[in-house]
Amino acid sequence: MGLFSFGSKSHQNVKWVHFSDEQQLSQFIEESNHKTVMFFKHSTRCSISSMAKSRLENDWDLDEEVTPIYVDLIAHRNISNLLADKFAVQHESPQIILVKDGISIYDTSHNQISVGDIKNQL
Repeated sequence: MGLFSFGSKSHQNVKWVHFSDEQQLSQFIEESNHKTVMFFKHSTRCSISSMAKSRLENDWDLDEEVTPIYVDLIAHRNISNLLADKFAVQHESPQIILVKDGISIYDTSHNQISVGDIKNQL
């Protein structure tokens, strides 16, 4: 392990589903009727967002409980706005929004984003 390896886990723990088309929202809402959906809104230009994403990826062990949806805010700001409107949450970045049965059950942002916190909401 090198000086900057920060542990031995791979950043491939999360099987991200990419949200790139507004038409996908109805599919994700339907999915939330069977399994909790987590939207992760990520700014590829923000170091805090990158750290939050890295923390999620390093600690992720929720494949059975949560479908992780990745939203690239730089490429798809319209989707971020759509999520804010649909689930009545204020836009933040980074941000997670947990959805169950078509309803936002939890949202948080910045340094509060963690796998442990997500588990507490399930």
